[in-house]
Amino acid sequence: MAINAIQFQKGMSMIEFQRRFGTEAQCQEAFEKARWPSGFECPACSGTAHSTFLRSGRKYWQCTTCRQQTTVRAGTLLQASKLSLRQWLLAMFLVTQSKNNVSALELKRQVGVAWRTAWLLKHKLMEAMASREATRQLGHEVEIDDAYLGGERTGGKRGRGSENKVPFVAAVETRDGRPFFVRFDPVPGFTQASLAEWAKEALMPGSHVTSDGLSGFASVTTAGCTHEPIVVGGGKQAACHPRFKWVNTLLGNLKTALSGTYHAFAFAKYARHYLGEYQYRFNRRFDLASMVTRLARAAMLASPCTAKQIIRPAEPCR
Repeated sequence: MAINAIQFQKGMSMIEFQRRFGTEAQCQEAFEKARWPSGFECPACSGTAHSTFLRSGRKYWQCTTCRQQTTVRAGTLLQASKLSLRQWLLAMFLVTQSKNNVSALELKRQVGVAWRTAWLLKHKLMEAMASREATRQLGHEVEIDDAYLGGERTGGKRGRGSENKVPFVAAVETRDGRPFFVRFDPVPGFTQASLAEWAKEALMPGSHVTSDGLSGFASVTTAGCTHEPIVVGGGKQAACHPRFKWVNTLLGNLKTALSGTYHAFAFAKYARHYLGEYQYRFNRRFDLASMVTRLARAAMLASPCTAKQIIRPAEPCR
């Protein structure tokens, strides 16, 4: 059997990580490049002329034009965090370079923090991942399917009416018969109205969409896509249908990854985070080694996100 070049790529080893990011100074430089790849730009007035100074061991930039002072953390996902930059980058390394998902308990042990701190760190990174993927649109040939996270609770409703099930759309862009990009998006339900809104955000006009016989998927035509429904029935025969090979394969991989790493999580509250993490990692699988610095860039672009916002996520931290 031929070796899968993507799966067997080198990635970034722990030795290489320590060589590049083994000191706080190296991590400071990495986050500076991630936030200002073309050089400092004032967050208040976009000016580039500046001076720098140290205060309590932390580097500050002062804009020459407006006199605004800032740090590399201010206004980003790292704002107000008491963790060192080394701990942040180590967490990013573990989350992106592991073949399987990494739980908060594993982060606690590897990063050297309390479990609650590790849980918050993990969710902040997943927030950055989900936010970065929010604007991705799929094109060309797209396979879509309806799916659920969770299952029925004891004494509760069964099937699609279960209170513990979160509906989401699984969509895979294929090129030359291979999966290219994926989207997993929680939706209010599989009605034509909610799926039409989803399609306008997730699909490029002109895409050819293949779905099963669920009537709501016909609304993808409102996004300028062509639609090919294939009624496959249920059970094993439906899961093995060749026209839905990749969406069913990736759904299986997703559910295996979640059940194999996390004992339980609040599906309704955190579905966007866990689905966004899988989507982010899959869509960047072509260059595993660069994912650490790319996630650092995503964290620098993300808005500050407090523990309260994550515990009570009325809306994404944007």
